[in-house]
Amino acid sequence: MRREITMQKTTGRPQLKENLKFFLTASMKGISQVLLIDNAVTGFFILLIITSTSIFLGIITLLSTIIGTLIGIVGGADKESVTQGLFGFNSVLTGIALALFMNGPYHWIIALLGAALAAILAAAMMHAMKPLGIPVLSAPFILITWFTLLVSYRLKAFTLTSELVPQDLARWKLDTTGKVDWTEGAFYGIGQIFFLHETIAGVLLFLAVFWAGWRLGIFAIMGNLTALLASYWLGGEHTLIFMGLYGYNGILAILAVAIVFNDNKGWIQPLLSGILAAFLTVPLTASITTLLLPYGLPALTMPFILSTWIILGARKVLPKL
Repeated sequence: MRREITMQKTTGRPQLKENLKFFLTASMKGISQVLLIDNAVTGFFILLIITSTSIFLGIITLLSTIIGTLIGIVGGADKESVTQGLFGFNSVLTGIALALFMNGPYHWIIALLGAALAAILAAAMMHAMKPLGIPVLSAPFILITWFTLLVSYRLKAFTLTSELVPQDLARWKLDTTGKVDWTEGAFYGIGQIFFLHETIAGVLLFLAVFWAGWRLGIFAIMGNLTALLASYWLGGEHTLIFMGLYGYNGILAILAVAIVFNDNKGWIQPLLSGILAAFLTVPLTASITTLLLPYGLPALTMPFILSTWIILGARKVLPKL
């Protein structure tokens, strides 16, 4: 009897260790998938970067990806989807956004509840969009964040920060003045994906992308450069351009269109279609930002989503695009 008990304990430990490794790996990939990257080390590196900028945001990021991953596991999702971190990244973005855009002593609870809802909505949208062959991307994050922020106008428990102020479009004036800082523009874009506003954070995030693959890193730079130059050439507001508010959608779009959802492993076709997707995010950012101005809502990653859906949808008819 003693031998049997000992054997059970011995075999149980490796299983527990394996389950813990699986859970931690999936959780870290939930962070890296924000950049459409399936790499746990990159995810852990990103978590460290966020935490070094803000301990509070670091904790929210970690808890959000854990919540999303747990929902995938407990809900019985297929192991491959959970392992790839597909239930974590929408939760991460939602948790961070709501933690930043809302006030109050318990706004972090709302942020984590939003992270949980993002994972559930992601599952629903995966099912709904599967026949179309179009990825869900960060659409659940967008919907949960927008609707939660709008709730604040009707329910006192939800309080917005002073950054989100509705503006009258009739009185809006385009201001193209302001400093031109190409260094900030080069690195702020990738930082804005995680709502970070520091040059060093942008540099480190690019390094995290290169860790996952040099091709990913090069295309990320190209996406940022395309959006940066296009927004400047089209006469965008300098303040927004060099804060990276045009660049981050360009980075995500080129990674999605040129690499992650592209079967062509060459250089020319992926680069051209990726640059087109990154360019499209610029007018889309301008139009969506204008559309949301009266509601005081941020555009978030909606320009990236629309640009990517347009190109991937067009490929169903134009396979060489």
